[in-house]
Amino acid sequence: ERCDNTDDLVIGLQLTHSGRFCKPNDKFRLEPRVAYRHPILDRKFNVTSDAQVWTDGEIEQLIQDYVRAARIAADVGADFVDIKHCHGYLLHEFLSARTRPGKYGGSFENRTRVLREIIEGIRASGNNIEIGVRLSAFDFVPFKPDPTLSQPGKLGPGIPEDFSHCLPYRHGFGVNRNNPVEYDLTETFQFAELGAQLGVKILNLSAGSPYYNPHIQRPAAYPPSDGYQPPEDPLVGVARQINVVRQLKAHVESLNRSNVEPGMQTADSTFQRFNVSTQRNLIIVGSAYSYLQEYLPHVAQFVVRNGWTDLIGLGRMTLAYPTIIADAVEKGTLEKKSICRTFSDCTTAPRNGLISGCYPLDKYYTSKPEFQKLREIKKAVGT
Repeated sequence: ERCDNTDDLVIGLQLTHSGRFCKPNDKFRLEPRVAYRHPILDRKFNVTSDAQVWTDGEIEQLIQDYVRAARIAADVGADFVDIKHCHGYLLHEFLSARTRPGKYGGSFENRTRVLREIIEGIRASGNNIEIGVRLSAFDFVPFKPDPTLSQPGKLGPGIPEDFSHCLPYRHGFGVNRNNPVEYDLTETFQFAELGAQLGVKILNLSAGSPYYNPHIQRPAAYPPSDGYQPPEDPLVGVARQINVVRQLKAHVESLNRSNVEPGMQTADSTFQRFNVSTQRNLIIVGSAYSYLQEYLPHVAQFVVRNGWTDLIGLGRMTLAYPTIIADAVEKGTLEKKSICRTFSDCTTAPRNGLISGCYPLDKYYTSKPEFQKLREIKKAVGT
């Protein structure tokens, strides 16, 4: 009602497989299925056998599951599906499967084969639903709380896990193999090019994983219960993602200038609802803005106006303050008591089997019995 109509509303469904983080039967018990054996993450996520690695035959069946899911999405009226390639979930893990033998590992072509075969399967089935991808544009080695600075009831700041035994580091996507606490966007650029060739319309960029390096994925003042204290000013993490998205956007624009004639339109009617140029193969969406808090609308306006990204995506902030952008536009002021302060309760709760939500600021969650349970959990781990 506030927005008057829904003519510019685009609805998508996210298609994903949790892979290493699977809990299909018990929300407190991991049952991981992985793309390859990881020298650091296997220990943390209970991967103990090669039997937990997907076979090529199983992957072929899974691809058909994605194709069927995309058909369901189209049938229920979704505008697009997001084929999720981020945060350490299965398809993201395949992007770093350099040590995996066979047709789904090794070369860049093989490591992106799952995406290609999913999209080809969707199109071969006669399904014209639009396709988006959420991508962790870069990754770092896993982090852990510094044991020398941790104490009972207080997590230490994050430090990298020891990676000296696995250099050059072949187990991340968008990672500097010689120093895996730095990014390398060479393959990220290649992925964007591939996405454009495959007809992907929207590319939402994120980073890392909330399970093993949350500070680069969603910068926050307060860690989740399975995290660590920020090892850097969270603004550094925000700036890092903004800069990476800007670089990728510039790369995509350079390709379009060389491949698209002036005035040529490549976007279709679904995504023309967004107020972006139709001379782009990919609509780019940036992330990690919630930590900016009061300054989020200002920075969002700047990066869009200056062409650093086409859109911004909000997650945590929408749980706390879903009307923040509408208020900024219509009123010019914000309700400060509603602004997400990155307490990470929306992550800590589901990590511990509770429903996700903004417990500190939303009275609906504050009034629930889970609120007291969450307080006890946070006190015990020192977040």
